[in-house]
Amino acid sequence: MSSPLPAPAGPTDPDEERLFDLEVQLLLDAIYRRYQHDFRQYAIASMRRRVRDAMRALQFSRVADLQHRVLHDPEVMTELMQHLTVQVSDMFRDPGYFHALRTEVLPVLRTYPSLKFWVAGCSTGEEVWSFAIMLDEEGLLDRTILYATDINRHSLRQAESGTYPLDRAARFSRNYQQAGGRASLSDYYTCAYGGMLLDRRLRNQIVFADHSLSTDSVFSEVHLISCRNVLIYFDKVLQDRAVGLFQESLVHRGFLGLGSHESLQFGAHAGSFERIDADRRIYRRR
Repeated sequence: MSSPLPAPAGPTDPDEERLFDLEVQLLLDAIYRRYQHDFRQYAIASMRRRVRDAMRALQFSRVADLQHRVLHDPEVMTELMQHLTVQVSDMFRDPGYFHALRTEVLPVLRTYPSLKFWVAGCSTGEEVWSFAIMLDEEGLLDRTILYATDINRHSLRQAESGTYPLDRAARFSRNYQQAGGRASLSDYYTCAYGGMLLDRRLRNQIVFADHSLSTDSVFSEVHLISCRNVLIYFDKVLQDRAVGLFQESLVHRGFLGLGSHESLQFGAHAGSFERIDADRRIYRRR
């Protein structure tokens, strides 16, 4: 790489900080022009932190050097994507959210003859597989299509494989039980080579696809959208764009689930939704 030295922790002088932010913006603009991945309206504080982390990991001391390599080497861009996108997830993460969906939302949705769910920003797939298991237990999986989308193709491949380290199984199982699971999570996976492989039968109802909330359009009409802990990394303009996509995608009276630190309250589309469960950030399109 460009330098064997780790990147500095970051400038403390205000002028240096402003220059660093300008360099980050130039990097993000270059990424958009070269690869069509648009991070330009992500919150600058988040991008600043992620670029510094990437510089340390990839051993670049200057943003300009990182930008040069990204423009000329797609493999470096693939590595950088692992730092620019959030890769933190768990099966049945925030069990109360899934419990609320099971008890408050699915009884309404089961009145439809067929269903479409969209997990936006699915990362490595733990959430969409959790949905598949919950729907299977509620007798709804066979008539549901689950769309799982993300901009990180490496994460999408991991999600599609349905394989996770076995040492995560205990935490997954605790979450599953707290979310109202009706059996044992082990009924849904097999163990092999130190990992857990989720039931291929669940995979039949999941469509994995590359989709960007910052540049792409609506692709289907859906009954429920789950997009958790994604909007917090966007600035207000991009948040409004994403929620606008959700509004367009949802059927009349469809449901939207957000992360615990996200809200529609001050957004441009706040009037288009009503709160169903304020604690669990579950909304319904008016």
